[in-house]
Amino acid sequence: MSSTEQSQPQAVAPIEVPPSGRSRAGEGETHRSVSLPGLTLSVRGRPGRRAGLPAALYVHGLGGSSLNWSPLMRELADEVEGEALDLPGFGHSPPPDDGDYSVSAHARAVIRYLDVHGRGPVHLFGNSLGGAVATRVAAVRPDLVRTLTLVSPALPELRPQRTAIPTALLAVPGATRLFGRMTRHWTAERRTRELLALCYGDPAAVSQEEFEAAVAEYERRLALPYFWDSLSRSARGLVNAYTLGGQHALWRQAERVLAPTLLVYGGRDLLVSFRMARRAAAAFRESRLLALPDAGHVAMMEYPEAVASAFRDLLGETDTGRG
Repeated sequence: MSSTEQSQPQAVAPIEVPPSGRSRAGEGETHRSVSLPGLTLSVRGRPGRRAGLPAALYVHGLGGSSLNWSPLMRELADEVEGEALDLPGFGHSPPPDDGDYSVSAHARAVIRYLDVHGRGPVHLFGNSLGGAVATRVAAVRPDLVRTLTLVSPALPELRPQRTAIPTALLAVPGATRLFGRMTRHWTAERRTRELLALCYGDPAAVSQEEFEAAVAEYERRLALPYFWDSLSRSARGLVNAYTLGGQHALWRQAERVLAPTLLVYGGRDLLVSFRMARRAAAAFRESRLLALPDAGHVAMMEYPEAVASAFRDLLGETDTGRG
């Protein structure tokens, strides 16, 4: 067991991804609201540094937002025209009209956005829950996906890590109410520290500026009336997706993905076991693996340069980067 696992608090805040990214997150980005039938999506854009670049779409994890991708979007501005979605009920996107937070519903939101705006095929990125969503999109709509990059994708594990159990318990009805009572005296600063300890391989690497930005964003999100509901329903949707069999099983869908795939796993990830890297590399038929021994659950935030470099290698090897 690593020293990070040994020092991990037991009463961790059950959210996977810190709401904010590195300092300067959001600088040079566009921000717009897109209305689609039954839902409204907040979309953060990073224009490419030259005209004619191919499109990329980034999908965040449970409890995260489009801001989680700002460091990587900045790194890849020479390669792609980047857009990051706030999934329904997260970031600045309101809840969906039908209250459906299943993995399939999130995947439909991504597909609907790409279809309506003619963005495909895109270089599709996903982290954690967003990795499961992106896998489903790539399996059912291969015409929309040029390449697939998955950072610690939340695919089913038979034996999840002990440190991932509190997050999984969000799926239990009433769990968020109980957690709210248990942590009602916690400050936003403490909640943010717990998140960083859960998600980062080295929380000490987060600057004071980054920490303060994350605290402010966390306070904003906690004030939303649907914050806990969207979190618990999305967690329940992910757990339900793990139980599906046949052609809807996530691992079966991973085997159906045709797009060249980059898999990124962190050696200090407390939410998705590093051992899953081998299974994922075998499941995705045309895959490459980037293993980052010191990274946690959000390698695109901790090591955006390394992830960007591996993505450029993917483009070079597959010749899929042309617009």
